[in-house]
Amino acid sequence: MALYCFTLAVGMRNQKTRSENNWQSVHTLPDNRDHCQSTFHRTKSDFFRGSFAFTADEGSELVGNLNEGKLFLAANSFEGGLSSELSMNTSLPRVRSPHGVPSHASLQSTVLPAQSPAIGSQINSLPSNLLVECLEIHGGSPLRGHVEISGAKNSALAVLAGALCTSEEVHLRMVPDLHDIRRMFQVLQSIGVKLRQDSSEIVVDARNITSVEPCPDVGRKLRASFFVIGALLGRQGEAVVPLPGGCNIGARPIDLHVRGLEALGATVEIRQGKVHAHVANGKKLVGGRFCLKYPSVGATETLMMAASLADGETVLSNVAQEPEVVHLAEFLKSCGANIEGAGTNTLAIKGVNKLHGSDFTIIPDRIEAGTFLIAAAITRSAISMSRVIPQHLASVIGKLESIGCVIEPTYPTCLKISASQHLKRSCLTKTQPFPGFPTDLQPQFMSLLTTCYGQSIIEETVFESRMRHVEELQKLGAKIKVRKNMAFISGCDQGSSLYGAPVIATDLRAGASLVLAGIAAEGTTRIEGVSHIDRGYEKFDEKLRAIGANIQRKPCLPSELTI
Repeated sequence: MALYCFTLAVGMRNQKTRSENNWQSVHTLPDNRDHCQSTFHRTKSDFFRGSFAFTADEGSELVGNLNEGKLFLAANSFEGGLSSELSMNTSLPRVRSPHGVPSHASLQSTVLPAQSPAIGSQINSLPSNLLVECLEIHGGSPLRGHVEISGAKNSALAVLAGALCTSEEVHLRMVPDLHDIRRMFQVLQSIGVKLRQDSSEIVVDARNITSVEPCPDVGRKLRASFFVIGALLGRQGEAVVPLPGGCNIGARPIDLHVRGLEALGATVEIRQGKVHAHVANGKKLVGGRFCLKYPSVGATETLMMAASLADGETVLSNVAQEPEVVHLAEFLKSCGANIEGAGTNTLAIKGVNKLHGSDFTIIPDRIEAGTFLIAAAITRSAISMSRVIPQHLASVIGKLESIGCVIEPTYPTCLKISASQHLKRSCLTKTQPFPGFPTDLQPQFMSLLTTCYGQSIIEETVFESRMRHVEELQKLGAKIKVRKNMAFISGCDQGSSLYGAPVIATDLRAGASLVLAGIAAEGTTRIEGVSHIDRGYEKFDEKLRAIGANIQRKPCLPSELTI
């Protein structure tokens, strides 16, 4: 193919179609052979924004987008390749008509169409700052083999915060390599904690804390960073912590943390996006009694750390009973804390003056294990997994067995699952605090239910915004209707049929649900928002690929820049 140069002029003053700020136009280029059809609209900043497709006789197509004054282009060859050289990121001027709307713009670009139908570089030839990472899944492959479950993200984050309570080194094993864990490392390092990798261990040295205010830029990106407030108050008597961030799945207020710390003798104020806390007596926190109005995992862990170093005895009631809470109590006890009642709804904690170091192993991730159980079910496969604590998965195993899966332990820490082709509906799945069905597996289980027979119902009672994955599952063909916090899922005998499509992971567990739907769907699924998934699953795509899934990480144009 020859070099093809073109000029595109966009004149839009009198070509309004739907509203004052939207235009459509068709442009014929000077040689009268080629044309471009485009749709544009004006943004608040009066930049052009829109998209177009350009077709040439030479057998190539140019697709592009205008966004905040920048032009982004990608060239496709009808013979199967993408161009390896093309003009990108062309700035367009702000243009106003007398009425305050854009009236005319022109741009010039040079495109080198593909010289061969097989161009290996394809999308990799585009500027790196334009591309995003995505997961590309070719569905329909059965899974088989064995999966090693990583250490639990939520346990590791709490234990890392708990290490601030100690004045000696802490050696931690099975700490997963995740985005959230790395951010927690940054939070700890910003207040003077030294970290090092020693073989398969992470060594945490919090002997010399140099600040009581973690880096706010990092802290705001990680909800678990807020947990350090309890440890810092207990050990240093003061803490300044940014308001927490994390996945946008609904309100997760900190009022229980604040009122609980106040019950232990802290003065707490929220100013300019930060929580400022100090001990009221100028010395130490003091023991007290506090009843949580909701069994919040984060509040329970925060108050447990604070009370471990308080002066006197603390009684916390209506506390969370999740395995991660029990595990944090076990860690603190291994460092010399005096805690009773972990795993029940009441904790009795006698404060001590100081805690010592410990060698400690993080428990297996029950949410990762549950996700792989559901992966086997949704693909109607048989796999095994190890480093599992079956008691932590009792509600999940019960639900999977109720729809027709067969799950059996092969060793004390190993499970095997097999799923037949005809899995049936689940009448009602209601998310609840442990030992109920975990909210962190609700999106994945919803993906599975779209492939079962009959209509199923899921009720979300923990996070009010944890249905954002429904819209993305619908793009894959799922038949789901949502009414408030209830989802009604029509199975495969009622029109639900998963097929590949581009989708976006809106949060961590939503991303996992899309991966599971993708490996079960017909055709190719492309998932953006991979960083959400990497926050909570260690080498998720690698583990799936090792047991037969056709899944790859690839660079791609973000969806807002494609048509």
